[in-house]
Amino acid sequence: MEHRMTYFRNRLNRGMFLILLLNFLWSGVYSATRIKDLADIQDVQQIQVIGYSLVVGLDGTGDGRRSLFTQQSVRNMLQRFGLSVTDQVYTKNVAAVMVTTNISPYANPGSRVDVVVSSMGDATSLEGGTLLMTQLLGKDGQVYATAQGNLSVGGVSVRTVGMEQYRKNYTLVGRIPGGAIVERETPLELGANGTLNLLLRDPDFTTASRVSQAIDSVFGQTIALPLDAATISVNIPQNYQGAGQLVQMMAMLESITVIPDQIARVVINERTGTVVVGGNVRLSAAAVSQGSLTVKIDASPVISQPNAFSQGQTVVVPQTRTMVTETEGGNVMVLGEPANVNDLANALNTLKVSPRDIISIFQALKEAGALQAQLTIM
Repeated sequence: MEHRMTYFRNRLNRGMFLILLLNFLWSGVYSATRIKDLADIQDVQQIQVIGYSLVVGLDGTGDGRRSLFTQQSVRNMLQRFGLSVTDQVYTKNVAAVMVTTNISPYANPGSRVDVVVSSMGDATSLEGGTLLMTQLLGKDGQVYATAQGNLSVGGVSVRTVGMEQYRKNYTLVGRIPGGAIVERETPLELGANGTLNLLLRDPDFTTASRVSQAIDSVFGQTIALPLDAATISVNIPQNYQGAGQLVQMMAMLESITVIPDQIARVVINERTGTVVVGGNVRLSAAAVSQGSLTVKIDASPVISQPNAFSQGQTVVVPQTRTMVTETEGGNVMVLGEPANVNDLANALNTLKVSPRDIISIFQALKEAGALQAQLTIM
């Protein structure tokens, strides 16, 4: 009974934390954000590369007989070293894997990048394995890097003779820090036509206009033009087109601060009971009511005796009974117009609602037309 009461107290405390979060979000003041945190430069993107290879040195946790591509890969590898193998090759110490990573457009030949190694067969663990030399290809089919090294799994998976298994973290995906060496420069033509395009990560017409005005104000001339909600075209001034000057201009662009605009939005995750409310959320006049729930759980012992001559034992089985009642005369809080998140948070705090009830209240306010915001349910 005591642990049940502790459970409900924890839910109530969690609800109070969410209400305090609503107050914090509303009381916070929008601060200026750097352009480098709002936008990316077009054509300056990381290159995704991928490769197929084998991981060896596993302790019997590799691919099984059903992974035919692993057996074929082992035969092909042995043939490359001059060993002729005609029979089926089966070993539990080898696993077929896919190797992936992203290469920065500024990476030069000889630079090292981290790689992620993922099992693609029926292996049970990659712990302790070594990745064989792997060519990493881009979407154009060119080799951009070569990876090899010992895997860092960050977990453990143990299976006993009695088929009992102990697992901590995930052991079918590993990582090799600095495991790939870049072999090819990525194509990069920054400002080749005299312009730069900034791409907003969260497209918004108001934010795009503010970014354009801020750039013109810093450089003292009209060089930025918002093309749409996501793209701002910036002409490179003549005095910044020399050698090394473009880097100085990029540093100035990245450090310019802008106050981004945000749409009014309420995000709800029903699986975890999380509610996040943006500061622009407004409420029309509404009344919020929350009933009071009482949950009572009784436990009583029941003696169970075995049948005659069954050689069983008499045991005591606890039998639980749960009763849920709702009292009449719940509190009613009236929100005047115009109301904001702070008013709603104070009202919910007075009603002492749980996270699940907060979600229901927001959904009901949206249906009633009192919530002037976009409601997103994850």
